Order: sequence, then structure tokens, then C-alpha cells
Amino acid sequence: MKKHLIIVISLVLISVFALSACGGMADIASIVSNQLESAQAASEALTQAVPPALDAESVGGLSKPKSELSSITSGSELLAAYENALMNVYEMVGPQVVNIMVQTDTNPGDLQNIPGLEDMPDLQIPEFNQGLGSGFIWDTNGNIVTNNHVVDGATEIMVTFSDGTSVLASVVGTDPYSDLAVIKVDASADLLNPVTLGDSNQLKVGEIAIAIGNPFGLDGTMTVGNVSALGRSLPSSRVDLNSGATYSIPLVIQTDASVNPGNSGGVLVNDLGEVIGVTFAIESATGSSAGIGFAIPAQIVEKVVPSLITNGKYEHPYLGISGNDMTPDIAEAMNLPVDTRGALVQQVSPGGPAEKAGLQPSTTMVTINGVDGTVGGDVITAIDGQPIKNMSDIIAYLAIQTQVDQTVKLTVLRDGETQIVDVTLGSRPTQ
Repeated sequence: MKKHLIIVISLVLISVFALSACGGMADIASIVSNQLESAQAASEALTQAVPPALDAESVGGLSKPKSELSSITSGSELLAAYENALMNVYEMVGPQVVNIMVQTDTNPGDLQNIPGLEDMPDLQIPEFNQGLGSGFIWDTNGNIVTNNHVVDGATEIMVTFSDGTSVLASVVGTDPYSDLAVIKVDASADLLNPVTLGDSNQLKVGEIAIAIGNPFGLDGTMTVGNVSALGRSLPSSRVDLNSGATYSIPLVIQTDASVNPGNSGGVLVNDLGEVIGVTFAIESATGSSAGIGFAIPAQIVEKVVPSLITNGKYEHPYLGISGNDMTPDIAEAMNLPVDTRGALVQQVSPGGPAEKAGLQPSTTMVTINGVDGTVGGDVITAIDGQPIKNMSDIIAYLAIQTQVDQTVKLTVLRDGETQIVDVTLGSRPTQ
């Protein structure tokens, strides 16, 4: 069985080029034809599909206000309205997305140990790699947002706008923890058309999701799907070298809109053309789209990016623990009710905020379902009165609701008794 991997989706080598077929409007037409059995059904389906808050100026690019949707009397008109909405979104957002080409140094010495290389004396070993990614215009000052992994280690960055204009860019700030970065260009004002951020906190599974980027270097590519899941937690590229702890990006949006290598740093937008996320990874056994793509949510982008522009970095609130979700088996091993929910503190980072506040790590070794582990530490059940069901809830709360030096109140179960522990958050380690 092939192993599925979470893959960041910048295109590493320019020489790697492939095309991937994906469903188009013919598929949509077939679905509409099969599902709409009458003109009345078509009208009702469209009326229900349009969010009630939209009006004549903002119905996802539709040319008619919701009050007039009942005049659409055929499946073909329904399809035409849907197509028109997508075309309007692309016309608006397409020029806001850019192609990013990066040049990075390599160490030719690392290639000398490849078996058989000594038998190919005419082989020319490149001294640099080129890669591709995407980005989008943040403001009229020339700041452009992309993924950290797109520009990490870059010695030269070239930005190409939708009209073909190419300019050099410099790095303004990077954040490996959220996989976001800001680069800056000196370009004419008519090219600097900033995006509009949407509210990713209001997203619902099933809403339309539109990805625009440069998969495989094919600039200005738009693919359409849905928000297929919310609240995913994916590992970031940063590891604490002192403790070995890994960190996660919370509240990640999952979509079935096709994203591929080269889409990294591009946008995921809603039917109003508002950016709801930044595409950055896929889950795939082949390295190409398998219908599961991931985007960093807008609510994290709007917290991190302004700090990258102002300070060149973003300081993430830091609690200094690692742990596990509570399960019935863990609860039973700790003599707690089997329906106990929360996050079990298994390790406390030396010198970190949690240790200073007196949080207790797990120390009792147990074997649960054949797996060795520790139990007996504090179980965090709430932060500032907000219930905590698992570790992802803690990560999400810290990322969105807190800042460095803020004091939070943790509700913990310790030896079966509820306690309140005040913790003053620090800043995540830089290494």
C-alpha cells in the first residue's frame, strides 16, 4: 500500500513538469442535468444555494439579485449563472496573484556521493536550483504574501505579475511556524491591486472554494471545489532543537479544489473573491493532487502578516508543553471518568511558562493497546473558561486568542481535583 504524505507544494525543480487532468465545467453540466428534473427544481436549488446575506451587488458575481433568481427557469440558465460567478471571481482575483521564481544555492559536494556518479565524467552538476511558487498582493506598498517554504534559502526572487511584468523581490519577513512569508517588490501602482481578506472563522463545510495559483508553473490557473473539512492541524517546518518538540499550524482548511506543486503561496477564495486561506500543502501518494489540499486560514494570516511587515518576524505565544488528547483508555488508566475530555500534559519544557506556573507532567508509565506511554499529569480542560476537548483546541486558542506576555487561566484536573492555574505566556523558541 502506498503511503500518503503531507507535502508542501512548491515546485522544487523547474525541470520537473507535468500536467494533471481535473474535472471541468462539463462535469458540472452533467451533474446539473442529472439532478435538476424540472425548471422549478432549478430555480429552487439556486435560490437556496445563494447565501441570504448577499444582495444585488455581491451575489458571487451573478448578474441578478436574489429576489430575481426565480426568473431563472432552466438548468442551462443555472449553469450560466454559476459560470458567470466564477468568471467574475477570476477577473477580480487573477491579477492579484503572482508567480514567484526563486533561485537557491545547493552544495555540489552533497551530490558527489551518489553511486555511479564517478562513471559519468561529462555530467554537469548545477550550482543552484530554481523553484516556483505563488503569492498574492497584500498592499499598495509592494508587499506580497507567500509561503515560507517557497522563499526559504532563496538567493534571488523574481515576481511575475499577471500581465507578464517581472521584477526582483526581497524578503521582508518570514515565519516558519505558520509557513508564511512576506516579500516586497518595487512595481508600478497599477500592478499593486491588493486582495480582500475574508472571515475564515465563518466558513462552513460545503462552501465553494476557489484556488488560484501557478501549479507546475502554469500561471493564472483556477480550480474550483468546496471546503471539505475545517479545523485540521498540520505540522509546521519548525522543530525546537532544545526539546525536540514539534509545532502545528491550527485551524487549517481542507479543500477538494485541485492544488498541485507550484500552488504554494497562492490563494483560496470564496465566491465573493475574498481570500479565506493560503494554499500550502497536499496529501498525496504521488506528489500530485489527490483531491485533498490544505490552506492556512485567513484568521492566522491577518495576525501574522502585519508583524512580518513591521518586525520581520512574528512572536507566537508559547505555553511550553507537549501532550496527548484524552481518550477513554487514558482516562481509565488515570482512574478518571471515561468521558473525561481535555489535553493530557505529558511533558513540560524546562524553564518554560508552564513549568514556572507549576504544571505537572505525566510520570507514570503504562501500556495502552500495546503502546507504551505516560499518564498521571495535569489534564487541561479549559482556557479562560473556554472548554478544551483536545490538544488542537489548545493550539488554536493560543494562536488566535492570545499574545506573548498575556496571562491565561488554565482549568486542570490534578489527581482528580479541579484547579485553576495562571500561566503567563512566553514567546516560542527561535530555534
